[in-house]
Amino acid sequence: MNSKTTQIVFGILVFAGMNWAATLAGVDGTGQITGTVKVRGVRNSANVIVYLEGRDGAARAPAPDSHHQLMDQKDLTFEPHVLPVVKGSAIDFPNSDKVRHNVYSPAESAHQFNLGTYPAGVVKTVEFAKSGVVPLLCNVHSDMTGFILVLDTPYFATTDKYGRFAIAGVPPGKYLLHAWHEKVKSAEQEVTVEAGKPTTVQIELAGKK
Repeated sequence: MNSKTTQIVFGILVFAGMNWAATLAGVDGTGQITGTVKVRGVRNSANVIVYLEGRDGAARAPAPDSHHQLMDQKDLTFEPHVLPVVKGSAIDFPNSDKVRHNVYSPAESAHQFNLGTYPAGVVKTVEFAKSGVVPLLCNVHSDMTGFILVLDTPYFATTDKYGRFAIAGVPPGKYLLHAWHEKVKSAEQEVTVEAGKPTTVQIELAGKK
């Protein structure tokens, strides 16, 4: 098969795959929200957590699975820097550095805890049963910061450095879309999701908290 024929076949397969995905979106009765968030006054628009609150009978969050999420400690940073999870989830806190860490959350957190100081290779786990913001700090390294946002919904996403996000598999209905950032005031807007159709939004965050 020559290169031109290969390109044609590949193009047909990609096109068929796109049509199959579009058909599936209609069959399973869900929609998708995509968009961008512009954050004013910071280096880029990464690490914004976008999530949905159901309105007018829109589907509520199902009970979370028993799976674990991961908040690593690597190169003296929390990785990822922000982590959205469904209320009731458990999070593993491995120490992947060559130094000791002490992970804790301050008193104003939605869930206060202190894991104590532990060495490389050790993993400690915390279950988060209350929704809200949980800042992360390290007693050993004062410049280490991170955030966990515990949510009542499984419909959420985190933006990339360009502010882009996508939330798939959303049941049809009306929602209040929230955008949360650690340093800038949050924003919200109403959105409507239709089965098999994409909903596109643009959000701007400005003003320090």
